[in-house]
Amino acid sequence: MSVLKETSMGAIFRNRARQYGDKALVSFKNKDGVWEDLSWNQMNEKVKSTGYYLLSKGIKQGDKIALFSPNRYEWWVADLAILSVGAVNVPIYATNSPQECRYIIDNSDSVMCFAGTKEHADKILAVKNDLPNLREVIMFDEPDCEASNVTPLSRAMEEGSRYADKDELESRLQSIDIDDVATIIYTSGTTGNPKGVMLTHSNFVANVNQIYAVDPEFLEPDHIFLSFLPLAHSLERTVGYYTPIFMGKKVAFAEDVSKLLENFQEVRPTFIVSVPRIYERVHGGILAKVATASPVKKAMFDWAMGLARQNLPYMCNSKPRTGFFAFKYNLADKLIFSKLKTTLGMDRLQGAISGGGPLSVSDAEFFLGMGIRVLEGFGLTETTPVTNANRPCKIKPGTVGAPVKDTIVKIGEGGEILIKGPQVMKGYYKNEEATREVFTPDGFFRTGDIGEIDADGYLKITGRLKDIIITSGGKNISPQNIENTLQASSFIEQVAVVGDSRKYLSALIVPSFENLETWAKEQGITYKDRSDLIANDRVIEQYKREIEENMKDYARVEQIKKFTLLETPWSQETGELTPTLKVKRRIINQKFARQIDAMYPTD
Repeated sequence: MSVLKETSMGAIFRNRARQYGDKALVSFKNKDGVWEDLSWNQMNEKVKSTGYYLLSKGIKQGDKIALFSPNRYEWWVADLAILSVGAVNVPIYATNSPQECRYIIDNSDSVMCFAGTKEHADKILAVKNDLPNLREVIMFDEPDCEASNVTPLSRAMEEGSRYADKDELESRLQSIDIDDVATIIYTSGTTGNPKGVMLTHSNFVANVNQIYAVDPEFLEPDHIFLSFLPLAHSLERTVGYYTPIFMGKKVAFAEDVSKLLENFQEVRPTFIVSVPRIYERVHGGILAKVATASPVKKAMFDWAMGLARQNLPYMCNSKPRTGFFAFKYNLADKLIFSKLKTTLGMDRLQGAISGGGPLSVSDAEFFLGMGIRVLEGFGLTETTPVTNANRPCKIKPGTVGAPVKDTIVKIGEGGEILIKGPQVMKGYYKNEEATREVFTPDGFFRTGDIGEIDADGYLKITGRLKDIIITSGGKNISPQNIENTLQASSFIEQVAVVGDSRKYLSALIVPSFENLETWAKEQGITYKDRSDLIANDRVIEQYKREIEENMKDYARVEQIKKFTLLETPWSQETGELTPTLKVKRRIINQKFARQIDAMYPTD
């Protein structure tokens, strides 16, 4: 197996497989509930067999192949096989509906689709008649019975292993041009039809090198990653999948988000890639448990948290603790932090990446204080995604860090963040107009985000241009910062600030019902159901106090004047959230128009 020029992730994977051989690459929980490893060599054989099958089916360079599955090692196998034959991977979120799948497969001109489970295959088959270019569906799971319209991956690999022209795969892999399109990732489409972001092999190779260059020494140890963000999302794809491959690290696949705590405890990862919502939930869950603890345990926790706050300058600047403080902190670690981290399965966690949205300072400082390096970064699907990152030796909570190497970040008109670098996309698929709109005349990508750059070159995100609320008094307000502040309350699970063209700001709030119900029980409040609970006068007063306390540092025009409590959490299934748990403001405004209007009776 010859060493390949590293012009694609397929070539990088092949080189690392040659280097690491029988060392474990991935781990997954098998049908018997046991964690099972696959080596680099085993994965390489699966990738090659799948690649041979694609060649046997006449897949040409540049052909589009959809990939519709939850996170699992077969996602990697399919992706690497697609890339290795010079085809283009079109990932689809595992939670997408049949019609969302139909749009992506049709718009991308995909000729084949890998599906994870029977449920995913059935969704594709339900719309296959509307997809004349789609020739075949390959399913990762074994079908319950022989299905003529679906090919099991096991059979595809078996047939592929018998492919006569084995040299063709090597030839395809070597002939990939670094500027060829590697993937088309569709945006969530919160403001219209999704757009297909074309990322090249060059974009991915550049970005993994940029990520590694942030701090090679920090990334050097024999890390174990835990994969739970959707692989269809560029953050997990580049940082949680391609980067470990580039660095020769092992990745364990979480079963699903509902079993995340259990999987953390079993795997005990040293590195994770996550969106802010996970950090918020862990932080909120700990505070909720402390609230019901005995007075002694509460006092001990408060003492430890005081030391955690004092620890921030040491953690953020990578300075060793000294003197009496070091003694006190080590005691707090032994009594509180180490036990907490062990319970969470985070006792070996050395690095935790946060991206895909703004992480609140309180959440970041909570983990940093007890010795877990949370490194917030920034990027978009269109930038592969990483453009900025906090350095392990200089962490500034509330910022997304300095630009990664070979990247220029500047502030344009209206405070918009503009980016130029080798990780910026080729353009939107079959949409030249949209491509032209997102680039400045001098070639900078318009992010649509608003920000400011400090004296250290660290970027702070202050909002989204399209989310800006302009009150009837003409004040421009970014709702994101307000929402992040409000979510620091242990009583608030989800929140959307509204007030565009209105006299004042209001908020739709989904309570953290677990914490609210515990509090209500302590207060002797009785209720029939959640609807009855959120209508209780004492509950409403408690939320008024929470809002006033968390909003005390905001200007008068930014204060929340009215709010409405909602009894049902928002989710992707009910339409309010994207697959990465971002709020779809347009949908929120439409779905809760009656509740919003009720907060503005004189408008």
